[in-house]
Amino acid sequence: MGAMMSGTLWFSRLGWLSRYGLVLALAGITLGLAAVNPNFLAPQNLWTLLRQVSINGILAVGVTYVLLTGGVDLSLGSMVALAGVVAAHGAHPGGYPWGVPVLMGVMTGVLGGGFNGLAITRGRVPPFIATLGMMTAARGLALVLSGGRPVSNLSREFTRLSSAEVLGIPVPVVVLGVTAWGSHVVLRHLRLGRHVYAVGGNENAARASGISVEGVKLFAYAVCGGLAGLAGVVQAARITTGQPNTGIMYELDAIAAAVIGGTSLSGGVGGIGGTLLGVLLLGVISSGLDWLGVSSYYQQIVKGAIILGAVWLDRRGEGRGENLIEPPGGKP
Repeated sequence: MGAMMSGTLWFSRLGWLSRYGLVLALAGITLGLAAVNPNFLAPQNLWTLLRQVSINGILAVGVTYVLLTGGVDLSLGSMVALAGVVAAHGAHPGGYPWGVPVLMGVMTGVLGGGFNGLAITRGRVPPFIATLGMMTAARGLALVLSGGRPVSNLSREFTRLSSAEVLGIPVPVVVLGVTAWGSHVVLRHLRLGRHVYAVGGNENAARASGISVEGVKLFAYAVCGGLAGLAGVVQAARITTGQPNTGIMYELDAIAAAVIGGTSLSGGVGGIGGTLLGVLLLGVISSGLDWLGVSSYYQQIVKGAIILGAVWLDRRGEGRGENLIEPPGGKP
């Protein structure tokens, strides 16, 4: 009896740690960096940090949809580059109003994501292969459209999308906040969101219950692509050019943030709140290592170790029938 109670108490503590451990880790690392350098918590530095993580945050929110269905999207970085180039072509001074190039970039992502979804659902191509092909094709198309050179001479109205503020909050941070809040509402409070979880949890059961599995997957990949397009627009406004070689490895950072935040690679478990915590954790670690003067080479090693640890915890959670890093909310 004592052993049973001890085991129950251990699992209870583990469940508490899995639910709040990411928050505690983020708080602990932040306070530790502040102790080393008090300026780390200066408002100006915090806003700079949020600006820096906004693009990865938008991508991570998008890829969360795909991961929840049990899929993966490796084309995010290339879609960022392609959308940025397309948007830049429409953002020259004296051309279209700033909203037009924004729409052009977002729709470029939607079309790319939709193509991924069709290849996976209709063509029965595995997600890894389909999105790997799109990663190569989108990068090549960005180079073709730009002639292999950055598309520059962008209008001031367009570039202000990165430098302007709304009530003192940088626009990229506002975009991330609106994107995350809208996605949270969709996934947690709408029937379509519950279908996304159902498809990732048990595809056969979802199909048997009347859910359009193909339609849900197509929706997830289209949203993921659209948010990659939005990230590409923000990136182009930030660097004031449509750069065909940008976005390299962005997809891995986004997937890492989502997995660290509790989204299972097998689908059906996760949420936007956890994804944002994962984005912030990676951002704080990268920023902190920069402040400490750590070489970028060692930073890659640290990031890789974090990713491996998150995936290891995810797999251990599956072995016990639970997710050890599941954020509040769990399965719907």
